[in-house]
Amino acid sequence: MAGRRNKDGRVEGVRDEALAGTTAPRDGSPTAGADHLVRHATLRQLQLLEAIVRLGSFTRAAEELFLTQPTVSMQIKKLADSIDAPLFRHIGRRVEPTDAGREVYAACRDILNTLSNLEITLADLKGLKRGRLRLGVITTAKYVAPELLGAFCERYPGIDVALKVTNRDRIMERMSAHDDDLYVTGQLDELENEVETVPFAPNPLVVVARADHPLTARRNIPIQDLADEHLILREPGSGIRDAFLKCLAAGGVTPKVRMQLGSNEAIKHAVLGGLGIAALSLHSLVLESCGGRLALLDVQGFPIERRWYLAYPRNRELSLVAKTFLQFAGESEPRITAQLEAAREAYQRNRPS
Repeated sequence: MAGRRNKDGRVEGVRDEALAGTTAPRDGSPTAGADHLVRHATLRQLQLLEAIVRLGSFTRAAEELFLTQPTVSMQIKKLADSIDAPLFRHIGRRVEPTDAGREVYAACRDILNTLSNLEITLADLKGLKRGRLRLGVITTAKYVAPELLGAFCERYPGIDVALKVTNRDRIMERMSAHDDDLYVTGQLDELENEVETVPFAPNPLVVVARADHPLTARRNIPIQDLADEHLILREPGSGIRDAFLKCLAAGGVTPKVRMQLGSNEAIKHAVLGGLGIAALSLHSLVLESCGGRLALLDVQGFPIERRWYLAYPRNRELSLVAKTFLQFAGESEPRITAQLEAAREAYQRNRPS
């Protein structure tokens, strides 16, 4: 309704639209046309939908966000009611988004990425008193990343950290989706034009056997002598497996594979059980170095000197926290190298003379 101005110049008799809460925003407002969703959908619901689409499961989304599955189902139902359209359909044991679900998911990604960038900007304004670091770590690097992250948190106690350990394929997916700030991986040659990689620590690959294995007493073992040994390998797609097989092939060795296992821990137990020998990252053997149950074999061409890298997409601007972690990791290389050398020396002492 029209109003008249009082002696202070203010208009009387006009409703305050913000207080009334029922008038749509004027044209040109960022919320014009979104009033219904603004009032009925929540950011938490959008976060849940994004996780369900990405993981293909209500259960896995609930686990990732530390919620119960009934809570997740209830919130998604409320979101579907707000949109007045179903968001998911069940395909066997998986769930897939409907057409409406895919549209909402695309909007979710934009909204959540915008909020993430805002969080980074605000953290930068505050320096390193507060902030967040999300680290994606390839499975084998779980032996070096947590300790490095712990030391970083001791220096910067106000930083919240999140650590996701998963296989190489999932790391690639998370990198494409910008789920984390930085990623600890091996060399990513196939992505060299898309990903920036910064080396920060050695990752030597060694051949390991049970301490009473006959080869432990020998020195400078020709790689051809491994042709008669039962080998325990990582699963296909593993960087360790690929490097080991490449080295064997260069020496003309046809591997006699006894089994393939999906984790370094399982391989160590198999070696201790006398099932064969294996190639592993020395990082994964540090804790066992003083136990005397395992031994490093002195095989020609080993250790294979590899590196750990911190990686991130080239088109992504790093936050102040991520940049600081990159520098911190580089400064930590002498300490990490010293730990590996101490472990190597301990294994040398365990060898039969």
